[in-house]
Amino acid sequence: MKITTIVITGGPCAGKTTAMSWVQNAFSSLGYAVLFVPETATELITGGVAPWTCGTNCDYQKGQVRLQLEKESVFLEAAKTMNAEKVLIVCDRGCMDNLAYMNDEEFQEVLKYVGKTEEELKNRYDAVFHLVTAAKGAEEFYSTNNNAARTETVDEASRIDDKLISCWSGHPHLRVIDNSVEFQLKMKRLIGEIASFLGEKAPFEFNRKFLIKYPDIKWLESLPDSHRIEIVQTHLNSTNNLSEVRLRERGIDGNFVYYQTMRKVIGDGQSVEIEKRLSQEEYLELLWEADARKPQIRKTRYCVSFKGLFFEIDLYPYWNEKAVLEVSFNPGRKALKFPEEIEVMREVTDDPAFSDVRLAAHRIPKNR
Repeated sequence: MKITTIVITGGPCAGKTTAMSWVQNAFSSLGYAVLFVPETATELITGGVAPWTCGTNCDYQKGQVRLQLEKESVFLEAAKTMNAEKVLIVCDRGCMDNLAYMNDEEFQEVLKYVGKTEEELKNRYDAVFHLVTAAKGAEEFYSTNNNAARTETVDEASRIDDKLISCWSGHPHLRVIDNSVEFQLKMKRLIGEIASFLGEKAPFEFNRKFLIKYPDIKWLESLPDSHRIEIVQTHLNSTNNLSEVRLRERGIDGNFVYYQTMRKVIGDGQSVEIEKRLSQEEYLELLWEADARKPQIRKTRYCVSFKGLFFEIDLYPYWNEKAVLEVSFNPGRKALKFPEEIEVMREVTDDPAFSDVRLAAHRIPKNR
């Protein structure tokens, strides 16, 4: 059995309710048992438990996060009992969404209350898909009529949307889906992103890679939605029809999560990546299968969102003049624009010299 837990989040009036129906139809037909964890905030607020009815906002947030965690545990345990090979647990918002409605002091108190770290709350989910509020780019469709718990104005919804992206920034599989296309295509993009993550053949976007001048670290760390991650990547000996198997250790300040990623060729020149979370013990055991021909990759990654696009900037320990930037992008959707502070040297998407293995081996010619 393979159980995958994802979050569908987004600003107010982003299309989450409709998205759940699309997810149910799409992935049930692909053989998944699809389970939905309802939005906790809506349940509590419509039941009379709200930030304005509790003693303090922090009192409310403690209850909401605690209930969210309990619900997710119940769904996970139930999934393990089911007669299904593939189970997809879809959370209508995740625990990190609450941070958008708290200050830092309240958030630290909530973490202490539930006995979790920020990284533990963020990385308990395998992937996060953020639907941008209609208040940003589709204002004529913004409404509060279809949700009794929604009270935000257009401007408030837009600010909350930005905060939510910032809350999840740094998650290894955060995808932001904006309103640059009409709503039905927005839903198709969501399905395509989820399918691609699950290793199903339905990609809608592709990654582009650029060589950039070494960025201003102070500027990066000053951004409200910037998140720094330390990454160690190890390639394993691959077998059968797998073209690549690798391990990743991701985290910061002693809090790490571990992943195994398998790239599988599916024909027509295409491939998919299948990823699973590992315990620390599983990770350490698999390290014995490291491919001695490929050096270990160490890098610092900054995750930044900008005008509906999500950038990942990788800094390597042996470079102080340049870095590598990746962005998921569909050229038919919008123009690719970079922040003014990013100086692009050139695109290296198809340049094998900039593959992770070559970068790790420091094999970039000086004239490149």
